[in-house]
Amino acid sequence: MDEKRIRGFYCSSWEEKKCYVWEKDEFRTYLLLIVFSSSSRHMFFLQVRKDHVAPIYVINLLISDLIQLCCMIIWEKKGYRDESSIEFYIYYSGLVTSVYFMVCVSLERYLVIAHPLWYRFKRTIKISVVVSVVVWLIPPVFFLTVFPWVPFVVTNRIFAIALIIPFPLFIFFLVGTLRALSASVSVPSEEKQRIVGTLVLVLLIYTLLFLPSMIEFLELHNRYTKTLFHLAVMFLKLSPLADLILYVFIRKQPIGKLLTTVNCCRNTDTNIQMV
Repeated sequence: MDEKRIRGFYCSSWEEKKCYVWEKDEFRTYLLLIVFSSSSRHMFFLQVRKDHVAPIYVINLLISDLIQLCCMIIWEKKGYRDESSIEFYIYYSGLVTSVYFMVCVSLERYLVIAHPLWYRFKRTIKISVVVSVVVWLIPPVFFLTVFPWVPFVVTNRIFAIALIIPFPLFIFFLVGTLRALSASVSVPSEEKQRIVGTLVLVLLIYTLLFLPSMIEFLELHNRYTKTLFHLAVMFLKLSPLADLILYVFIRKQPIGKLLTTVNCCRNTDTNIQMV
């Protein structure tokens, strides 16, 4: 049966039209994601500047998401995805990097509750920067030195294994935080809710968006014709948008105040237009 590689997948001739229809509107979706992500990141950096705090891991997570979006825009403009192209390696390096920065965010939230003294006196910006540099360096070095020399099916399995390693860590950080919270009396209730919400959200994002693709990559053979595979890849592409929700939980401003601020801004814009 005649086969063509479309957007990085092997599709039989009767599925070719289906593959194109599956992603025909993605280019406009990615443009909207770029605009929304840029505005959210701008608000986030303004909050960092106001609080004089640098949530380094979250900033790096948002940067890795932006890199993924840029690579997806390039693929949509080209009309296909070449596994030997530089943007392919950049995209998957950014994807793995984003998962491990999610691990760093969860670890930081866990240390705030379980080991507050260590977090307060031992945590420094230098340590955070060193960890961030290591997280940024390992995926591209691995992808560029290993992936070009092994079959594509093997790369899928290596990719899935690399992404499934953080799963027990997310569970450990959440369970450990819940246990520590039961004995903690010094942490304000609002801070507890935000920390637990962040850890739960990270685990949900990972489970819903990343875990299906990892399971599918481990089960697939040489032909990518399964609908579940396309769904898994689509979920991966939604991860940059899902990561933006972490911004709401991590920032110090409560959700109610955030909504009030948005309404005030909207009313101000309406008054200006009326004038």
